[in-house]
Amino acid sequence: MELSPRQRTAVFIAVVVALAALGYYLVVPAVTHSHGSAQNAASTPASTPSATEQTQTAAPTIQASAAAAGGPDIYAWLPFTQQNLAAAASVAVRFSVDYNTFTYTESATDYTGAMGGLVTSQLAGTLRAVYQTPGVAKLRTSQKQVSTGTAVISSLRAFGPSSMTFIVTTGQRLVTSHGTSNASTQYAVTVTGSGSSWQVSDIELESAGNE
Repeated sequence: MELSPRQRTAVFIAVVVALAALGYYLVVPAVTHSHGSAQNAASTPASTPSATEQTQTAAPTIQASAAAAGGPDIYAWLPFTQQNLAAAASVAVRFSVDYNTFTYTESATDYTGAMGGLVTSQLAGTLRAVYQTPGVAKLRTSQKQVSTGTAVISSLRAFGPSSMTFIVTTGQRLVTSHGTSNASTQYAVTVTGSGSSWQVSDIELESAGNE
């Protein structure tokens, strides 16, 4: 059954409310990725993402639901289940942590390899190319950069039967030969797949989608 504009608006509002609960159950349990050799870590710039060693985080089970609260079950109107949403969100968070976790001693292959099956082969190739860009790689090595990332989902920007785009707020703690710095950046992270199987297929600055 096709929803009217008024019904679609109601569904969207309900999704936003559900995501607020999702943020608590999904990301509040500290999703902090620790690099094996990045003990004092830091956050990396968008141009130099990564992770040498990845901590697998099982997709959390979301207990709260609109139906349980006496309201309509919004998932009956959406192209994914509550469990599907949790699985996709978990992948987006784990990838975002790895994106900003790296050490100057690892290669581009090590960097993307730590992401395992979290990313599509096409995105992995793009990330490798960015990581080994001459200027970026030289700066990372000369400053002996070690970065550790954190991530939390802020919202769900868009969704469809086989893709979801999350707005993820990432944190970066970067330790270099010149000192330590911290930064926070928001990205739009798109995951594609179905059921409990999802991979990140794209990442861009959150502001890029608002232009």
